[in-house]
Amino acid sequence: MKRWPFLLLALAVIGCGPAGPEPNNNLAPTPPMGWNSWNKFACNINEKLIREIADAMVTTGMKDAGYQYVIIDDCWQLPRRENGHLMADPDSFPGGIKALADYVHAKGLKLGLYSDRGLRTCQNKAGSHDHETTDAQDFAAWGVDYVKYDNCNPAFLSNQEADFRRMRECLNNCGRPIVFSICCWGFGDWMPAVGDLWRTTGDITDKWGRMVELIDTNEQYANLSAPSHWNDPDMLEIGNGGMTDVEYRSQFSLWAIMAAPLIAGNDLRQMSKATLETLTNKEVIAVDQDPLGAQGTMVESSDKDLLVYAKNLKDAGQKAVVLFNRTDSGSPMTVHWGKIGLAPGTAQVRDLWAHKELGKFKDSYKVYVPSHATVLVKVTTLN
Repeated sequence: MKRWPFLLLALAVIGCGPAGPEPNNNLAPTPPMGWNSWNKFACNINEKLIREIADAMVTTGMKDAGYQYVIIDDCWQLPRRENGHLMADPDSFPGGIKALADYVHAKGLKLGLYSDRGLRTCQNKAGSHDHETTDAQDFAAWGVDYVKYDNCNPAFLSNQEADFRRMRECLNNCGRPIVFSICCWGFGDWMPAVGDLWRTTGDITDKWGRMVELIDTNEQYANLSAPSHWNDPDMLEIGNGGMTDVEYRSQFSLWAIMAAPLIAGNDLRQMSKATLETLTNKEVIAVDQDPLGAQGTMVESSDKDLLVYAKNLKDAGQKAVVLFNRTDSGSPMTVHWGKIGLAPGTAQVRDLWAHKELGKFKDSYKVYVPSHATVLVKVTTLN
């Protein structure tokens, strides 16, 4: 039985055509930004909703802030194939995926679509097992730009790595550049060679404690982060109502410092001012999208819940820093230049949420951070 994984790996690329470009051919030079239907709508999706979300991404300014993918998650397809092909549910998507992709593209946006390595998706719709070539070719013909590939209901004796490698190879050879998002609910050491981004965690929920757990899990893989190699601690919950605006701002700060994909999951058609301002803060987004592709890590802690994270930026004289108060009461916090890799001396500090230069500080910066809040600053050495 030990031979099975190797045999399946050998079979992984059969049927996908001639050799194509290597995986991770810079299809996602910065962490993908977009919107996904699952967190807010689950299976309650249809083409009218997706069109309205695309419209809202433009009219709210999210497109201008950098969001580009409109991703349709599980439940767009029928439970069974027709003539060997995945089919959009005609009741929910009567125009089909191609027409929807055309609409999204006309807005200057890109379309993402969900499938699964198994016989069935997590919601028991048709999966891609043993139809990877057909599905990749259909995705390309429809104009899909991004595929989220899930991990439910695998075939008997199938091999997870082989299944994902097979779809990656088929996408490489489908004739269209398609970003590949691995959704295995946890990290495998084969993923950086296969995906443009990969889930390092289980699913997020719209709760403070769960969000903090994902931050801690994702941090251990920071050394893998690089252009077209992104650790994914799951999607944003900002605006969905389970956390406070302060806590949502903390999620955005931490996702930015971790160079995580910024995939919104709220109803873009009706957002509070606070939600929109959080999602479209261009200075915070610039930290996430910094072309160096480094993931920030925890560099200081005065106790287990007063944490300082720092991220290297393209300019060697600059660092992005998050001071994160996970306690139930406000507290002063300090970042020291030596802890974030800057030489002792004077540095300029800018608050990226207040959009304000705070001044010049010698060797360290101290600030009061409210409960469950973050302060996100850019520190620029002046030596």
